[in-house]
Amino acid sequence: MNTLQFKTNINCGGCIKAVTPTLNGEKGITNWQVDTANPNKILTINGDLTAEQVVTLVTEAGFEAQPA
Repeated sequence: MNTLQFKTNINCGGCIKAVTPTLNGEKGITNWQVDTANPNKILTINGDLTAEQVVTLVTEAGFEAQPA
């Protein structure tokens, strides 16, 4: 299992709610969280995905992500 971190523009509860179905629906993700208190809005993903796969998922959900 990998732990990956990304800078995102997921910055509030509404944004988290919007991205939740996409991230929860991905079988390769064991768990995830967004630190909205961090200025870089760090998304931490635990699972078996590559950084590129996570960026694609977040982009499909309407947000931006780049490896931290």
